[in-house]
Amino acid sequence: MILCITHSQDFYNIDLFFDYLQTKDIPYFRLNSDRLNHLQKISLQDGFFELTDESGNTLDSRTIKAVWHRKSWGITIPEELDESYARIFLKEYASLHYNLFTLLEDVPWINPLQNENKIDGNKIHQLKLAKKNHLVIPKTIFSNDPEKITGFFYESCHGKMIAKLHGVISKSMGGENLLSTHIIDDDSLENMEDIVYCPMIFQPYIEKEYELRIVYLDGEFFTGKINNSENADWRIAQGNYFWSEYYLSEEIKANLTSMMKEMGLYIGAIDMIRSKDGNYYFLEVNPQGEWGMLQKELGFPIAERIADNLIKRMKTNE
Repeated sequence: MILCITHSQDFYNIDLFFDYLQTKDIPYFRLNSDRLNHLQKISLQDGFFELTDESGNTLDSRTIKAVWHRKSWGITIPEELDESYARIFLKEYASLHYNLFTLLEDVPWINPLQNENKIDGNKIHQLKLAKKNHLVIPKTIFSNDPEKITGFFYESCHGKMIAKLHGVISKSMGGENLLSTHIIDDDSLENMEDIVYCPMIFQPYIEKEYELRIVYLDGEFFTGKINNSENADWRIAQGNYFWSEYYLSEEIKANLTSMMKEMGLYIGAIDMIRSKDGNYYFLEVNPQGEWGMLQKELGFPIAERIADNLIKRMKTNE
């Protein structure tokens, strides 16, 4: 059985994945991370766990042979719970989740949870590894110091700077709670004092020809190009933008493969841009990044390749 950890609002990508598993006669179980609370019955004992989800489906962890960590959402606090217990509710369920997933560490994962958490939660570490593996990266500062940020703006950004949160608020292709990258100019610096309450990542604005969303999957590449040169972020681009297939150079593929192997990731959605000066800049990799639009618009068999990878490793692990 393959366990898929996702959330209750997930669709399309995961449906393609499950449909493909059915053609291979591989059983699966959908675990909605945002419902992994009082809505589900969970018991950990003697090195395994048993679970009954919100729909009454049951799972014995001893039947799980592989895990796809598709996407996790936080749990909700029940309305009837006294506010004074909210913190302990979240803390103890987080501990339960950690213990539950740790019991599965000996089966194949996409991606291994500890590797994914380290990379997803550390954009500066990503840039360090990208540079180490011969990729071009933008100058970057992650700070809450208005003076340092202002100095970076005038010394490195030539009048235009990108600002973004380290943990981007973005959930799905539907755009719920989407916070895009935004541009800082001279006028915006007047409000920089408020940065002490919310440290952010700052980079020079790079004049670009187009953006690339690259899905890396254990040595394979599925790359989409979008001609979004006017906006800081393709996710908020308005107009007649569309995806087209793009072929990366062997050098870039080799550098990205080396980086992803060092990160310990089987899959990741990588963002790069082709600048007007001819460079390809690595921006970030999201281990749980979206790729459904590439499969839908370009016909890339990404869901099927994820399943194939897990099936192969699952059989090897037997």
